[in-house]
Amino acid sequence: MIRFDNVNKWYGQYHALVNVSETIAKGEVVVVCGPSGSGKSTLIRTINRLEPIDSGRILFENEDIHRRGLDINLFRSHIGFVFQQFNLFPHLTALQNCTIAPMHLKRVGKKEAHERALALLDRVGLAHKAHALPSELSGGQQQRVAIARALTMQPPVMLFDEPTSALDPEMVGEVLHVMKSLARDGMTMVVVTHEMGFAREVTDRVLFMDQGEILERGTPDAFFGRPEHPRARQFLSDIRISAVAA
Repeated sequence: MIRFDNVNKWYGQYHALVNVSETIAKGEVVVVCGPSGSGKSTLIRTINRLEPIDSGRILFENEDIHRRGLDINLFRSHIGFVFQQFNLFPHLTALQNCTIAPMHLKRVGKKEAHERALALLDRVGLAHKAHALPSELSGGQQQRVAIARALTMQPPVMLFDEPTSALDPEMVGEVLHVMKSLARDGMTMVVVTHEMGFAREVTDRVLFMDQGEILERGTPDAFFGRPEHPRARQFLSDIRISAVAA
């Protein structure tokens, strides 16, 4: 479904993505992990054109998504994206946040949009909060609304950029529960996260990045049990030390 061909990205003199080549299959759940500044968020943001690339190609369902002339808004309507900071419209209710894109971008009728949105809010456990404003919701509830909002466009792939990093620890589980449900249903997902429990339990593959390169790729069992790259071994060791210290 997604293919990176020798992708490079610079911020000035900083080489953020270095010759990245990777494929993500339909129905696959892939976690991208690594230390801060490793290029994880940059990588995922190139998939829906939030970040341009400087060389190489990214193909989505065999279409070069960084080519000139691409209808970016139409393309993005096929990609669900969940951000760290929720990005809900503060003046709209949960239900309105979930209906605005289908109604305005896909010309879905109001009745159908409302029915679809309510069904998805129910799926994330928030049908009873349909008429609440974001300020009336907890962080975990806001993030679940953001997931429902992305799903209302019926995307074939969902991208998650550290979706739990802005949440208090007790709210992380409710968001991960929804993401696990999507994975079980066969949704193609690319997830940038520090939640290694999610990576171990749910994903098909783990990609480990550092300094803009994918240094290791493998199944959760292989990555957590038998990491090959020295930097990946150090990363996992540091995580375990931090967990013990906590």
